[in-house]
Amino acid sequence: MTEKKKLADDQFELYDLKVVVESIGGNCTCEMSVGDCFHLKSGKISMPEGKDFCLYALQSTIPLLPTKQRINHPADWMETDSRVICPDPACKLIMRIDRDGSRVLNHDDVSPISWDKN
Repeated sequence: MTEKKKLADDQFELYDLKVVVESIGGNCTCEMSVGDCFHLKSGKISMPEGKDFCLYALQSTIPLLPTKQRINHPADWMETDSRVICPDPACKLIMRIDRDGSRVLNHDDVSPISWDKN
């Protein structure tokens, strides 16, 4: 994200994210492979065509994604930490959350509640 952009009062900027399987140290019964990924753009998740992603691994990332989409204080652990593990202890699958570009959104395009500056 760039701090040079001048945004309107009803606009905000979010990072696009790519969550990538970085390593598998055990037995992954969901047939995941290193390099498998999904993308988060605004509030929408997508996967490369013909690919799937383990629901249990995906769910372990979800609580972190909205914060990873935003600019945080440089010392905030969300700025420095980017790895998440699958909840299956036998799988030992590690995912990495990468920031992959950014986009400007308008409040009224993403919320049913109209923007009121006051």
